[in-house]
Amino acid sequence: MSGLTAGATGRTAGGPVDGGPELAEVADGVFAYLQPPGGWCLNNAGLIVSGDRAALVDTTATEARARALRTAVLEVAPNAPRILVNTHFHGDHTFGNFVFPEAVIIGQERLRTEMAEAGLHLTGLWPDVEWGHLEIVPPDLTFRDRLTVHIGDRTAELLHLGPAHTSGDTVVWLPAERVLFTGDLVMNGVTPFCPMGSVAGTLEALDTLRALAPEVVVTGHGPVGGPKVFDETEGYLRLLQDLAKQGLAEGLDPVALARRTDLGPYAQWLDGERLVPNLFRAYAEEQGEPRGSRVDMGELFRRMVEYHGGLPACHA
Repeated sequence: MSGLTAGATGRTAGGPVDGGPELAEVADGVFAYLQPPGGWCLNNAGLIVSGDRAALVDTTATEARARALRTAVLEVAPNAPRILVNTHFHGDHTFGNFVFPEAVIIGQERLRTEMAEAGLHLTGLWPDVEWGHLEIVPPDLTFRDRLTVHIGDRTAELLHLGPAHTSGDTVVWLPAERVLFTGDLVMNGVTPFCPMGSVAGTLEALDTLRALAPEVVVTGHGPVGGPKVFDETEGYLRLLQDLAKQGLAEGLDPVALARRTDLGPYAQWLDGERLVPNLFRAYAEEQGEPRGSRVDMGELFRRMVEYHGGLPACHA
């Protein structure tokens, strides 16, 4: 395995981030594009190369970061990617689509709808970030449950496992290489975020991902890991469900419950303030709300900021 360091990425809001993005080879011709440390809007992407063909999994949040990603990709791929898979609609994974005009963009059918509805809303949450000149480019090709993509002599399975991180998630599975790109359905050392999807749905999806038996797991944020990340994510989500039962039984508001909660082994994970919106989703499901049902994310973000005592740091 090898690692290639990409170029500089522009200014950050909330302080500097040590190091820069890295394109790390996790299997022959399969790369993880990692943006440490993986907090808000510092996502991972992926690159699959076979002969003169290449495919990209996700892009990045800002114009500067997207152009750095393109530079890094073209250092190892013989040609620009002709396929670009978006794992979900959030801007840190899709805003950079426009710098890959050669690519056919693929996403789950709900992703296209959610992307159109969200637009550039993310940029308004952190106005001090230098987002650059962004253009929303939605998928050209959508699918419902499963799609097989061929990149040269490589095969990638695109799987939608139901509401989890959002209602339109896709994971990218390379069965021959045993490499799985999870998008934000799974993160590594970074707090999960499922108010737009489902706690229970994520738990079910984890069972499906385990059954694939991947050897390498490239999560949506955080370092490359292995199957152990499924167990760690499950532990946090089970805690959410237990807390929701407890909070509802005691008549506690999710913010009040969050303030008295000891996260134990998960307290060291990045972006722990996500506990608040996650609890709102867990409460809703405990009360019988359907998975993936709409929530007022503006209000949940406001309550999260209230709990955190200020705007969470975004180093995009």
